[in-house]
Order: sequence, then structure tokens, then C-alpha cells
Amino acid sequence: MKARVIAMYLPQYHPVPENDKYWGKGFTEWNNVVKARPLFPGHYQPKLPADLGFYDLRLPEIREQQAQFAREAGVEGFMYWHYWFGNGKKVLEKPFEEVLKSGKPDFPFCIGWANHSWTNKTWTKDKAFQGDAMIFKQEYPGEEDYIEHFNYCLPAFKDSRYITVDGKPLFYIWVPDDFPDVRTFLELWRRLAKESGLKGLHFVATRHARSKNTIEGLLDMGYDAVNNCNYNMWRAECRVRGSEFLKRGLSLLSEKLNLPFQVFNYKSIIKYLTDDNDFRDNVYPTILPGYDRSPRSGRRTQIYYNNTPALFERHVDDVISHVIEKDAEHRIVFLKSWNEWGEGNYIEPDNRYGDRFLRVLERQLMR
Repeated sequence: MKARVIAMYLPQYHPVPENDKYWGKGFTEWNNVVKARPLFPGHYQPKLPADLGFYDLRLPEIREQQAQFAREAGVEGFMYWHYWFGNGKKVLEKPFEEVLKSGKPDFPFCIGWANHSWTNKTWTKDKAFQGDAMIFKQEYPGEEDYIEHFNYCLPAFKDSRYITVDGKPLFYIWVPDDFPDVRTFLELWRRLAKESGLKGLHFVATRHARSKNTIEGLLDMGYDAVNNCNYNMWRAECRVRGSEFLKRGLSLLSEKLNLPFQVFNYKSIIKYLTDDNDFRDNVYPTILPGYDRSPRSGRRTQIYYNNTPALFERHVDDVISHVIEKDAEHRIVFLKSWNEWGEGNYIEPDNRYGDRFLRVLERQLMR
């Protein structure tokens, strides 16, 4: 395989008490998806699912179908987003727990820790004109909680399906510099992993646009590798706008005036989604099928329009060119995302293009 593609996987497609309480009975990501509307001429919304329909991830048949689609397209495995807020508080954990408990689907996976707080604006724009209200604050209580968190993840790490790098389970952290004692956390988990019979852990950090940390800074913290996606999206938007100043100004106007001033042609964005850092063994690039967060955020968000299968093929080819010369073990590429429908970054079949994005990926990875 030309690349080890790991697809980010959102579990927000089944009712949970927390969603019922804060966003209404039965709320899932599909509530946002079906309400979306075009905000300007040529804006493709709503984006609706085709083959799998408006699925419920409590159904094992759906999880099996997803794995089959991914396998056929050359995807190595799923990275299940995992929400642990500290003090044992977790949410949206049921689909992955079922995958672990049942042994099905027989398809590789790893865990991505989405370590960010939830507010009243996390999943929907309905309260966009209200002040932020905290629902779950992301906390880092210290060693006792870190050990409890590790023990919760340990059965997954030991599962034969778990994705490894150099024999070590891969664990992805979305906000790598949010907690004050990150070095302590990483060292503790590595020690616990070895005491549990593992070779260690392979920690991957996200580099964020507005973080002061560089790639080198994140590696110096103790991370093994960096995913540049969030930073490169920001950089691409600045390049397309002409400067960071203009990008920030239009973002601010979009927020203040509730107007779609953060609109970008996908054709222009994909020119800048990779850079020379992605040639490094410890930097993992990203495949981005599209981005349109308007189902969640309305007009106040980035929208990449005109993301066609032909342009996607050009983008995938570029990403693969940045990893093809690496050692096979380190040809890791993250696909953002498998099913983030509310952000318009998904690769599951939809009503406009069917499975053409999946077929592009298959051609690029397997030809």
C-alpha cells in the first residue's frame, strides 16, 4: 500500500442522555445535517447520505458496512474519537465499546482523544447569539485520573486489531498542549504501557493554527509525531486570502455580522494543504475530502466549496507524494474524516457523488 491511511471517525450518531439534555431529545449529528441550507449560489447543502442512510451507530450492521467500504478503498483503519473530560467523565463511548467487546468489525482501529470542552455551541448553531455556556469542561486532575484513563484504554491497546507504529499502539491527542503537565502524562502512560506488556505508546499531536508550538516544540514535549492538518488549513486560508491579517479580519467580520465571509474554493485550498515538513518521518499529512461546518455553525465558519472527486484525486495524489519515499511503517496519512458530516469532511457515499470519493482513494492507494 502506498500509504497507511487512518480515517478519523466521529461517534456522534446515536442518542445519549447528554445530547438529549442540552440539544433536545434524540439529538445526533443528523439533526444538523438535514437542517443545512445553501448560503450562496453554488453552495452544496444539504449534504445527505446515500448508501448507509441516516444511520444509528448502535447497529452492528452499520459498523460492519462502514468497515467494508473503508477496506475496499484501501483505508487501513479507523481512529475513533474518544471523549474523556477528566474524573472518569466520558461521553459517546458506546459504539467503540461495542466494537471492542464484540470483536467486530474485524477491522483495525486506534483511539484519538478529543480533549476539548463542550459548550452550548459545540454541536449546533441554535444558540449562536447566546453567550458560551459550559457543559463539560475538559480537566486534567492529575496522576490518579491519568491512571484511570489509561486503564480504560488498555483493553483497546492490547486488542490485536489496534494500529501500531514500530510495534507501539498509536494514541492521537487533539489538543496536545492544553494540559499543564503533559510531559508527566506522556511519561506515565509510557511507563504504564511497558508495565502492561506493551512496547510503549506512539503519541501523535495535532499542530493547531493558533498555538505557539511548532513541530519541534511538540516533539520536544515528548510526542513521537505531529499531524499538521489544523495548522495547514489555517495556513492555506491565509495564503488564499493574501495575508494572515486579511484572513483574521474576514473571520472577525463573519463572527460579528453573521455573514459567510470565510468561503474558499477547494481548488485553491488544496494547493497549500501539504508542505515540506510532511516529507519528515515524524510528520503525518492529512487527506481532506472537504470542509463545511455550516450545518453546525451557520454563516460564521469556514466553507470549502467545489470539492469534486476530480479535485480530490489531485489532492490525494499530492499527499501520497509526500509519504511514498518514507519507510513503509511511517507512511501514515490521516483522513479527515470518515464521517464528520456536520463539518462537511466525510468520505462515505452521499447523494451527489455516490461512492466516487471512495473510488478515488482506492485508485490512488492501490494502483
